[in-house]
Amino acid sequence: MKCVRAALASVFLAGVSLEAYSAQSAVCLLEPRQTVELASPVTGLLAQVNVARGETIRKGQVLAALDVRAEQAAAELARFRAQQSGPVELAERKVAFSRQRFERRQAMAAERLIPEQERDDAEAELRLAESELRVANEERQSARLELAQHDAQLALRTLRSPFDGVVVAQLAYPGEVVEPGSTGKGILKIAQLDPLRVHVVLQKEAFGTINAGDVIDVVPEIPAGARYSARAVSVDRLIDAASGTFVVLLELPNPQLAIPAGVKCRAVLSPPSAPAQ
Repeated sequence: MKCVRAALASVFLAGVSLEAYSAQSAVCLLEPRQTVELASPVTGLLAQVNVARGETIRKGQVLAALDVRAEQAAAELARFRAQQSGPVELAERKVAFSRQRFERRQAMAAERLIPEQERDDAEAELRLAESELRVANEERQSARLELAQHDAQLALRTLRSPFDGVVVAQLAYPGEVVEPGSTGKGILKIAQLDPLRVHVVLQKEAFGTINAGDVIDVVPEIPAGARYSARAVSVDRLIDAASGTFVVLLELPNPQLAIPAGVKCRAVLSPPSAPAQ
């Protein structure tokens, strides 16, 4: 921020007088709305990069992927365990059989046809079968949660675009090992160019003349002769004491990406006064 402020302030002071500046226009810089360096959140072998420098991308598009063979195998095993129904069906049938046996033993014990001990044994067998059914259901639920965990781990190995934009640079190539953290190597650098951010540096004398929501015309260096309307989204409330300037940020719609970022521009604050006759 300080570098941009200093650069624009020097351009302004070198080329435009304070009187003309405050009454007519101010120098500005067109920047991407945001620039992101995509890196892997997990350590792994980079398997593919699906985009190249300068290519336009869409939000949610798969840009790169790590090798997932081991994780895919673990996920398939967890899916099999989550979908198998044999243990639960076996436990349910065992419960049904034990309940019938207990009901018969209970009726016979009431008529004193069998000792009460046999009835108690049948009841204990039923309770044991019910516990086994609960264990089978818990194991199935555990397998489902394990599957969700493996699916989440697989998703971490696929890098998707967080916004519509363009690829600025490719930082890693298939076959390289990537890892997370501050020492890790990024894979792609991408930028959001719609809308553009217009960085305007104003002298302190202009403070209060622009408010958030104001519409300001912007004239970029290229394309030549073009003029666009941008809306103020942020106005500094703190003036830099060293340079005597403050920053206004504008948003400039750029749906066709016809306006390049990284070029200087002129923010038209007010129309120039007519010369005296």
